[in-house]
Amino acid sequence: MAIEQHEATEQANPLVTMTSLASTKLKEIIEKQGRSDLALRVYVTPGGCSGFSYGMTFAEGAEEGDVIAEQEGVRVVIDPMSAMYLKGSEIDYVDALMGGGFALRNPNAVSSCGCGQSFKTAGEGGTAKACH
Repeated sequence: MAIEQHEATEQANPLVTMTSLASTKLKEIIEKQGRSDLALRVYVTPGGCSGFSYGMTFAEGAEEGDVIAEQEGVRVVIDPMSAMYLKGSEIDYVDALMGGGFALRNPNAVSSCGCGQSFKTAGEGGTAKACH
């Protein structure tokens, strides 16, 4: 359920930033959808080969407690649990011959998997699992 944005937290110093290329690509995608109300939701879930996995999807608005970062007219929303792991991260767009797309550079990750979607933070144990 989307709620009013004023109940979410908008930070003066953004929790995450985006490269110019990432914000341009994101604007293009949102414009193609014809939905100027969409935001990019970035989240972390337990699992993956290194302990946590990144996820991105579109959201119609912020939910209570979400952190909102706006850059170049594009909004990014992050839930409070994910915010702990994403502080200082940068979203980029990688244009690759095979499998380009949005990528996250996370300074909190002490190790990551070859798939680039899974990471581990300092002080966490765990058993490595195959990338999916």
